[in-house]
Amino acid sequence: RERSWRDSLLLSALEWTIQFGEDLLDMDLDAITEYSALHPKPSGLILQYGTAGFRTKAEHLDHVMFRMGLLAVLRSKQTKSTIGVMVTASHNPEEDNGVKLVDPLGEMLAPSWEEHATCLANAEEQDMPRVLMDISVKAAVNLQQDAFIVIGRDTRPTSEKLSQSVIDGVTALEGQFHDYGLVTTPQLHYMVYCRNTSGQYGEATLEGYYQKLSKAFMELTKQTLCSEDEYRSVKVDCANGIGALKLKEMEHYVSQGLSVQLFNDGTKGKLNHLCGADFVKSHQKPPQGMEMKSNERCCSFDGDADRIVYHYLDVDGHFHLIDGDKIATLISSFLKELLLEIGESLNIGVVQTAYANGSSTRYLEEVMKVPVYCTKTGVKHLHHKAQEFDIGVYFEANGHGTVLFSKAAETKIRQLTKELEDEKRKAAAKMLENVIDLFNQAAGDAISDMLVIEAILMLKDLTIQQWDALYMDLPNRQLKVKVADRQVISTTDAERQVVTPPGLQEAINDLVKKYKLSRAFVRPSGTEDVVRVYAEADSQENADSLARAVSF
Repeated sequence: RERSWRDSLLLSALEWTIQFGEDLLDMDLDAITEYSALHPKPSGLILQYGTAGFRTKAEHLDHVMFRMGLLAVLRSKQTKSTIGVMVTASHNPEEDNGVKLVDPLGEMLAPSWEEHATCLANAEEQDMPRVLMDISVKAAVNLQQDAFIVIGRDTRPTSEKLSQSVIDGVTALEGQFHDYGLVTTPQLHYMVYCRNTSGQYGEATLEGYYQKLSKAFMELTKQTLCSEDEYRSVKVDCANGIGALKLKEMEHYVSQGLSVQLFNDGTKGKLNHLCGADFVKSHQKPPQGMEMKSNERCCSFDGDADRIVYHYLDVDGHFHLIDGDKIATLISSFLKELLLEIGESLNIGVVQTAYANGSSTRYLEEVMKVPVYCTKTGVKHLHHKAQEFDIGVYFEANGHGTVLFSKAAETKIRQLTKELEDEKRKAAAKMLENVIDLFNQAAGDAISDMLVIEAILMLKDLTIQQWDALYMDLPNRQLKVKVADRQVISTTDAERQVVTPPGLQEAINDLVKKYKLSRAFVRPSGTEDVVRVYAEADSQENADSLARAVSF
């Protein structure tokens, strides 16, 4: 089998070399053959690289990890940059795992390379050489170029072995690598960004990450004098994941400004089981394993610490969830106030998806006078849109988000801290400068977002109840409807309007007219044959009724 593999690879290389004049014989065929035999693909298994990379049961991923190591080397050679590979399945159950590649500025993998990833992962053993060649030619990869890959993993029992398979792929194509070991997903994004900006964004070490964030947090909050100590204490549900390890490491950096109490820290519970941001958001109830007293500020991370939601119990013991919409509202209101204080007309925009609660959109547009834009579901769409503004705030309702500052805006703000003479304006500019450093602009980051939120609450002297009371969420309901073929439904207007089948949008419009303050939309799932239904109305009963009516 090895001979046929090598012959096939040589033949492909020769064909491509003749056709394109590229030096594609530069791959070490023996090494690739040898390593690939250690990571065989289960026959018939087909996987799709989506927004979250590849995710499935861990036992099906060994060959995928090896091949993503190969692909990362090609991407690194093509971009002449460091590329990241993160082994995680985020908020999925512990027995799952996954992998995603991180592009040069800490962003998600470019869409054309998502296609390459899918082709390479699904290629049968004998076709893999041709697919590798194909990618190299299509993407004009210079195989003589050096490659450097950084690798990280979460705390799943299978992650260490799977990250070794990634390393095998990198080694087979003679790439250089640095294994960061156990890190949160956003920390790996940060490392990639730092390495590709020659350290301008920060130092590409965990120590550098902790120091950058904690320095900005301590600077930002040093003027605040809280009357009560519990203001400065927050309880964190770490989903029994990597967030717990990293918060423990970071604790002493911020202990003077904030006391962090960890729950579901991985010492006894299962990853993401009955806890974590995804569980709390979808079940609208407190995580297990966390003691909550009334009016205490609590938050939940997800399994790889790139999502955060806040929550609390009121005096009557009722549970209140503060999701990504309310986080975006708090942050954008604060940034808008600082800009007004400084007197700068930088343009600020908030990016949401169709799932954002209608009340949050109305509050931002009508009360805060901040423009709101809607994109298709998926972090890459929000991130891309947020890059169009001087200051782009984006959060999905699930708690994944961050704030992006354009280079021009960042330069202007840093300049103002030196030039302004008016004390109040200067102080506001300095606050804004620290906010820039406190956000992880490479990716949504639960640790970074938590520190930003805690700082804003201190500076504005807000309790969690006062934050929650900024606006009342409209009651809503989400349903899933199993269908034979989800592709029958197509949408437009950021997935809020149905195009096909004809007549469906008109039928939804007629149903919506029957309820006050209502809206509803349907969209096909990106991963399974289901259609997702979302409905909002003036009461929970009406939201439920509208969702059911649309489903039928």
